[in-house]
Amino acid sequence: MAGPEGIPGPDSVVLGVAIDIPEPWGTQLVDARERYLDPTQPLIPPHITLLPPTIIPDWQRDSVLAHCARVAEDCPPFDIRLRGTATFRPVSPVVFLSVVEGISGCEQLERGVRSGVLLRRRQFPYHPHVTVAHDVCDDELDRAFEDLDEFSAKFTAESFTVSQLGFDGRWSVIDEFHLRGASLAPLRRSRV
Repeated sequence: MAGPEGIPGPDSVVLGVAIDIPEPWGTQLVDARERYLDPTQPLIPPHITLLPPTIIPDWQRDSVLAHCARVAEDCPPFDIRLRGTATFRPVSPVVFLSVVEGISGCEQLERGVRSGVLLRRRQFPYHPHVTVAHDVCDDELDRAFEDLDEFSAKFTAESFTVSQLGFDGRWSVIDEFHLRGASLAPLRRSRV
């Protein structure tokens, strides 16, 4: 998560919603961002964004957390596999790990989170990914793209977090929501 669109006022907070990357991969990706001289590395833990930095009035914070709890109740845990690198260049100076399994689960969660009190227009179509280098020179972007091309991780997304942006630019988790929805059985087609 980078910075929010607009500037928060004195009676507002900046929140983001994400699936955190578990260990041991979380630490590996923190170390990688440090190697690529990414200035946001100490501020933003590795994650898959569900809602980018969003300015919320203070009085709506409890409603946002209640909304996220309802979303978590409806969504089942799902497997995620990260494999290989891709980039948003030339549109944005970003290299990321590709989500190759679990895209539909991420999309379901993102749609649920981005509804109700958190209904917001997207700047770009939703594309689940894990940023590994951002706003660094082209050489470092190239190095990240090459170095992590063989990266692979598989884990189960069992929760998502809501984090708040501090005055120091660091993100801090303020709540975690465990996915509790039941898996749906595939629909059978009747023969006519």
